[in-house]
Amino acid sequence: MPNPAVQPAARGRAYDSAFLRACRHEPVPHTPVWFMRQAGRSLPEYLKVREGIPMLESCMRPELVKEITLQPVRRHKVDAAIFFSDIVVPLKAVGIDVDIKPGVGPVIADPIRTKADLQRLRPLEPDDVPYITEAVGLLVDELGQTPLIGFAGAPYTLASYLVEGGPSKNHERTKAMMYGEPELWAELVDRLAQITSAFLKVQIAAGVSAVQLFDSWVGSLAPDDYRRSVMPASTKVFDSVADLGVPRIHFGVGTGELLGLMGRAGADVVGVDWRVPLGEAARRVGLGKALQGNLDPAVLFAPTHVVETKAREVLHAASALGGTGHIFNLGHGVLPSMDPDALSRLVAFVHEASAR
Repeated sequence: MPNPAVQPAARGRAYDSAFLRACRHEPVPHTPVWFMRQAGRSLPEYLKVREGIPMLESCMRPELVKEITLQPVRRHKVDAAIFFSDIVVPLKAVGIDVDIKPGVGPVIADPIRTKADLQRLRPLEPDDVPYITEAVGLLVDELGQTPLIGFAGAPYTLASYLVEGGPSKNHERTKAMMYGEPELWAELVDRLAQITSAFLKVQIAAGVSAVQLFDSWVGSLAPDDYRRSVMPASTKVFDSVADLGVPRIHFGVGTGELLGLMGRAGADVVGVDWRVPLGEAARRVGLGKALQGNLDPAVLFAPTHVVETKAREVLHAASALGGTGHIFNLGHGVLPSMDPDALSRLVAFVHEASAR
């Protein structure tokens, strides 16, 4: 019996796509493949349309977002599109003074360091991001049977940017707050969980077929710290969209020691980087979860026969787990200097080698 809570888009034209079937652990005609950061600096057509346009501004132009999101689908024939945006867009939308500086990343003009600072993190309303709703609508119309993946930054990673004031190698201020001011930390990540939940709900209501929560920096944490100080906020995000009928993907970098906890946080699909073999990742994540990954992005710089050998190893590892519930992806994002043709060849190879 259909779930009345499922949004129309969740059972729309993309519902029986290989990507969504894999998310649901259903049989697929071939292993679906898409790449994190597939829409971006590796594509000359992307550099052309983005020329002279700041990153955050480009995320707020629906027609430009549509074009950039579609570029890798046209070129690589991937099985899913990833919505072109940035994890700090919802922070900008609620009034945080943030900019994305080329070669640096997100920079916060006035970092969050005290309880009084938290007042600047107001709830996100749909009217704050009308360009997101418009862009998703344009893309769903254009993509047809190809799924569109929406996304957001996870509370820990957003908190790290806000507390540090920008990217950080060691997350000193972030961990100092988490360890030394646990009540302030808990309120910070809870507010970010609310903002992130609202941002995902806007995308789902507009028609995305799945959502991915990116926790780029969470691999810096020990399991006990993740369980105590981070997992509750991530779980709150996943719970907030649990009844909306779209698969939920959880991904972090360097998270081998956290995979079991990340699986329990509430996602339907857990992303695996290249440091942990898929078989071991499946053991850590536990039953009932699909896996996404996990080719080392650097492999794409090797000769084609090497790329195909390494890709076949990933496919064989997934097949040994039962043959369903696997989405082929890189263990992290496409690198800016990667040859786009190598990605196209990889998609074709995965489709051919995994054809059922």
